[in-house]
Amino acid sequence: MNFVIGMEQSNTLKKTLQPWILAARPRTLPAAISPILIGIGISVFLGRFHLGAALAALICAICIQIGTNYINDVVDFTRGHDQSDRLGPLRVTQAGLLSPKQVWGGGIAAFGLAIAAGLYLAVVAGWPVILIGAACILAGIAYSAGPIPLVNTGLADLFVLIFFGWAAVNGTVFVLTLSVPIEAWLGGLAAGVLTVNILVVNNIRDIISDQRAGRKNIPVIYGRRGGEIEYLIMLGIAYLMPLALFLVMDWQPWILLTYLTLPAAIKAYLELHKTPDGKLLNVQLAKTARLLFLYSLAMAGGFVLSRWLG
Repeated sequence: MNFVIGMEQSNTLKKTLQPWILAARPRTLPAAISPILIGIGISVFLGRFHLGAALAALICAICIQIGTNYINDVVDFTRGHDQSDRLGPLRVTQAGLLSPKQVWGGGIAAFGLAIAAGLYLAVVAGWPVILIGAACILAGIAYSAGPIPLVNTGLADLFVLIFFGWAAVNGTVFVLTLSVPIEAWLGGLAAGVLTVNILVVNNIRDIISDQRAGRKNIPVIYGRRGGEIEYLIMLGIAYLMPLALFLVMDWQPWILLTYLTLPAAIKAYLELHKTPDGKLLNVQLAKTARLLFLYSLAMAGGFVLSRWLG
């Protein structure tokens, strides 16, 4: 009897949590985790590491990403952007799985957890962390909400590069080492441009709905081919960074392990080019996020091995 009751409680909890997990968009969370991995790798390379600060930075990044996704879910619904012909993954507010009030509350709670972790980081690394964290949260909200959302201005790609690239990597390295070396800037650029590619696939998929909503981005302005070229350029920049780091790091060969992911990058671009418009592009979005994670893991490993074996 107790076993049956336990199973029922487990199923109830699963049903309760499922909409929140869907709204968090777990397939996009590599965008939050990957730059932190690179930052940790750089810090180990520099001979400085603080486990508590590393975990807090990871919590901050994940919570800000989840909070941004929640806000985007509810704002797109209330502004009428999510309609029946939507091609992207299920949105919980549109589907009625959660109310707008609940999703707003979830977004605020996620940002609250990020603030709590950020306060710990401020104790470890000083007041600049508060400025970085506040800017990241404001950017997360401004991405979809506010009188002039970033997605409507054509600046979304730039903000993704800044906050998922330089702010995340440089911020992680700063809280762990109290410095921001050239390695962090190069690693941040690599993480940032690959994260932009997640947005590019999203924008290619949503060209029609984005045009209807008055949004501006490269695929909307220049068409699908323009988006594919942007994707390819971002890949090119990302795969120049290991070579640049190889030179900056006194010819440490381990950083070139990042090139083990190059075949996957080429395959991702070719599949994007061949995939027809529609929901199949959701598969390419997930593959692009996975490429970002694998690339970042390889780069972080290259930094660590350069410290241990260099």
